[in-house]
Amino acid sequence: MKFKNHLEKFIDVNDEQLAFILPYFKRLEVPKKQNLMEAGQRCHSHYFVLEGCLRKFFIDDKGVEQTTEFAIENWWMTDHRAFENEESTDFYIQAVENSVVLTISYSSQEQLMVEMPIMERYFRKVYQRAFAALQMKIKYNFTYSKEEYFHHFNAHYPAFVQRVPQYLLASFLGLTPEYLSEIRNKKRS
Repeated sequence: MKFKNHLEKFIDVNDEQLAFILPYFKRLEVPKKQNLMEAGQRCHSHYFVLEGCLRKFFIDDKGVEQTTEFAIENWWMTDHRAFENEESTDFYIQAVENSVVLTISYSSQEQLMVEMPIMERYFRKVYQRAFAALQMKIKYNFTYSKEEYFHHFNAHYPAFVQRVPQYLLASFLGLTPEYLSEIRNKKRS
């Protein structure tokens, strides 16, 4: 199972432990462009992507969607602040592709970590990786030009760049779709 393989990158889990862990999760099939979470709603879930792609975004004062994060297979997504505090969110989470996710509620995640402490270690490691990735994104925003940031992202995640629609990639990188198209065309010349 994909989820077991993912867990084993961080912790040792046998079949008996996996059988204990899985009932804490619900499996959802999410059609492309369906929202799993909307701004103003209470954030109840943490999502693990088995198949597909999710994006997290907010709508700014001008009504423009600003993508802040993507999650593909084996990645987690939620509004961490709202999830941890069981509050309403400022974000949307939407399926970019037809997706299959595992979802766990805050109370279930807390209970799972109490009843199976190895899962607390797992979630700590996941959060540490997510925090490190966010640190690097912030660094790139300060040190790279927009064009350099795109080339860096493209070099490290080429399949991802091909998979995500250009307008969403542009939003994530802080570019307009037109400027991203210009950058791509310049590279081809």
